[in-house]
Amino acid sequence: MADGAKVRTVADIMSSPPVTATPSETIAVAASRMREEKVGSVVVVDGTRPIGILTERDLVRFGASGADGSASKVSEWMTEDPDTVAPEVEVVDAWKSLAEHGYRHIPVVSNGELVGIVSMRDLMRISQIQPVTHPGHLEAPKGLEGVVVAETSVGDVRGQEGFYHYRQYSAVELAEKRTLEDVWHLLFEGELPTKAERQAFIDEIRPLRELPAGVRGLLPAIATAGEHFLPLDALRTAYSLTTYALDFKPSLDVDAATLRGDAMRTCAVIPTLLMALYRLNRGLEPIPPHPDLAYSANYLYMLTGEVPDPQHARAVEQYQISTIDHGFNASTFTARVITSTGADLGSAIVGAIGALSGPLHGGAPSRALDMLDAIGKPENADAWIRDAVEHGRRIMGFGHRVYKTDDPRSLLLRSVAERLGGEMTEFAKKVERTVVDVLAELKPGRNLYTNVEFYAGVVMDKCGIPREMFTPTFASSRAIGWSAHVLEQAADNRLIRPSARYDGPPPPQPVPDPE
Repeated sequence: MADGAKVRTVADIMSSPPVTATPSETIAVAASRMREEKVGSVVVVDGTRPIGILTERDLVRFGASGADGSASKVSEWMTEDPDTVAPEVEVVDAWKSLAEHGYRHIPVVSNGELVGIVSMRDLMRISQIQPVTHPGHLEAPKGLEGVVVAETSVGDVRGQEGFYHYRQYSAVELAEKRTLEDVWHLLFEGELPTKAERQAFIDEIRPLRELPAGVRGLLPAIATAGEHFLPLDALRTAYSLTTYALDFKPSLDVDAATLRGDAMRTCAVIPTLLMALYRLNRGLEPIPPHPDLAYSANYLYMLTGEVPDPQHARAVEQYQISTIDHGFNASTFTARVITSTGADLGSAIVGAIGALSGPLHGGAPSRALDMLDAIGKPENADAWIRDAVEHGRRIMGFGHRVYKTDDPRSLLLRSVAERLGGEMTEFAKKVERTVVDVLAELKPGRNLYTNVEFYAGVVMDKCGIPREMFTPTFASSRAIGWSAHVLEQAADNRLIRPSARYDGPPPPQPVPDPE
């Protein structure tokens, strides 16, 4: 280069030798190797020639299938004939290739022989130290899409791979194997609990579910104030009142233990508030929390006053675990921005609830069921979907801002719905297949995948949760993720204060005299 700077090539940053697998090895062996080597993929080789790649995204698909990892072969689940890059290619060009194709890992091949692998993380590490070559403000895309605004150890979303995690664990695997209290402990304490720690955590939560006496008497007015009952709006008001009654202090003025206590109380009391408001709006008395039931079983208990079917409680629990956190979405970012001002935790959660209520963020699982209602019966699916596609109408429960492949939450909830069974589940699966087939015919190249809303509605409906309480149920568990981010932001805080590019009339212009 003219300025003498060294041109960085793939050879400078690739991992070599790469971690490999053979097509005849089992998924269990390959997955174990990925964990041991702490890599997000293995290159599948025939000798020294790459013939496929197996990524974490493929493992998520495999996990959702329910197949046996000790019996399934790598060749059955790998992506065949992956694109490759040569070691002499410049880093900038490799970055463009990954970004354009949505890859996170590309094998590096020289003369037909595998010599390394380069990942999106490798390239981002290099991009962060590139010199700024132009003055002025950095331009950011609308909506800050793709812009890294902070560091977090709470979790992350890998949209191109169809994978997301809480701390170091797959969120889907946590939902399959652990309780909500375990995951709550993981997000707050940084690790999954031992048996003794789990019991101590549950014992800490139990009394925090109760509503302050001064709040209980005001809930009927909140529940019946509006012409229409909007549960998230009622929750926002009731929760704000609760934090006022409990005298939450600015995060800047309290120690970490006090702020954690506020977060614990918040996550424990929000389900109680939601169900009390719902019942009061219908002229029913609220049902106090059951001291012996776990989080999700208690959530259903406070709805009806009956100890729920264990299958239903577990299904709702898996849904709530799957929605605890999801990267720097709008509501989580809102909570962190508010916390960065030093405000109390209650203000941050109220702001997050407000952001979640927006139709472009929280969505509405009930809309997916409304679509199924509109279709009516399986034999109507093809004609209804064709008409919707041809007229450009939105297909509810499909598509996501981040995921460009299967939403792992939808795969999980589809398996939960199948476990519960019923006509609605089979109907939903028929509609999903029809959408895929119709799009392949009418809009080739446009892939739409079900998002978390589609099967969430089916699961919650089967478990007896009213449709107007679907999004509030989402909020009940997301409060745990919001609170974890508040604690993280407050622990190493800096005021979040971005800039904007002014595009109005050029100043200064003379102020006209009044007429």
